[in-house]
Amino acid sequence: MNYIYPIKTKVSRQQREQLFQQHARLIWFTGLSGSGKSTLAVQLEAQFHAKGFKTYLLDGDNIRAGINKDLNFTDEGRVENIRRIGEVSRLFLDAGIIVLSAFISPFHADREQVKHIVGEENYIEIFVDTPLEVCEQRDVKGLYKKARAGEVKNFTGIDSPYEAPLQADIIIPTHQVSVEESIDQLMKYILPKVTVTS
Repeated sequence: MNYIYPIKTKVSRQQREQLFQQHARLIWFTGLSGSGKSTLAVQLEAQFHAKGFKTYLLDGDNIRAGINKDLNFTDEGRVENIRRIGEVSRLFLDAGIIVLSAFISPFHADREQVKHIVGEENYIEIFVDTPLEVCEQRDVKGLYKKARAGEVKNFTGIDSPYEAPLQADIIIPTHQVSVEESIDQLMKYILPKVTVTS
């Protein structure tokens, strides 16, 4: 039997968006560890905040430290990790908030599931397309070194695959363009999609 009956609120997403004067969207950054996803997401959120937009940033390590701390890094754990993030993002969108999510999200099917959860019209996919060798040279967290030494298992790009997006809305090669150029490109594409026109 079904005992779940979601409540019907008297305030709609459209009313919240009208109050905030913005269109809620999910901006999804995907790419290898060390590609620059979080760097771009943090900078982009700062730009939107400075313009008066209401935003929230979801990042892999922050989510893993809290709501998803019970999940491991097996393929099954990663699938559930991304599913939960999609559901959390959907709640934020319903609240009228612009969500920036920075996750490796290595599997195409998982990113498609997120798109389905939030609605394709609400989903903007950013592929931070940085070669493995560049990410490994950066190795900001020292994880590639540990993965090569066998200390970290199921590490994307080493012993777990990364499936590159086939139709990302924007592709940012961070080994070729600066952070400033990347943010400029992102703002030009995304700003019209979140701005309410009279």
